[in-house]
Amino acid sequence: MVAPDPTRILLADDHALVRRGVRLILDSEPDLTVVAEASDGKEALDLARSADVDLAILDIAMPRMTGLQAARELSSRHPDLRILMLTMYDNEQYFFQALKAGAAGYVLKSVADRDLVEACRAAMRGEPFLYPGAVNALIRNYLDRARLGQAIPEQILTAREEEVLKLVAEGNSSKEIAQTLFISIKTVERHRANMLQKLGLRDRLELTRYAIRAGLIEP
Repeated sequence: MVAPDPTRILLADDHALVRRGVRLILDSEPDLTVVAEASDGKEALDLARSADVDLAILDIAMPRMTGLQAARELSSRHPDLRILMLTMYDNEQYFFQALKAGAAGYVLKSVADRDLVEACRAAMRGEPFLYPGAVNALIRNYLDRARLGQAIPEQILTAREEEVLKLVAEGNSSKEIAQTLFISIKTVERHRANMLQKLGLRDRLELTRYAIRAGLIEP
């Protein structure tokens, strides 16, 4: 009997050492092979367009475009592509956003050597993979909202606002953000004002702290 072709994986993480370690874990399995590596979300999108991949493993906090932003784009452009989020953040907000973005699983880097291979196989079987803390978060969130008669909330910030927030937190000026996103400075300022209002924050420093807590950038 001929063995099936191994799952072809796109790995995106902005730390080369992390990519190397994850690749060692995956390439040691006969049914998994890393065929493309990206250092940010934008590069991951470009590679997914040109490379023949079955599964994308995305870090959440990456420059230029976060893993969550990339996951939303990949889910839209490549609906058959399976997606896993690989993160250092045991963060309920990001966990729920990852599911909403189309991710099939959420794996913590701290236990990647234990969980990642099984998460890849589960994703390719069309099954979700959730670490124990995430399962508890799902149950707790559901029970709390059921008790209050509430639905799961929509994402607080829009995808564009997240892009602006990330660039603000990375220290870019309004002019630099406008040039990066091909929008006007006035539009950047409007997005910033909307974010401050939505999040109940006062200034750029508090936006930066929020971005770090949410995992959009690393501290």
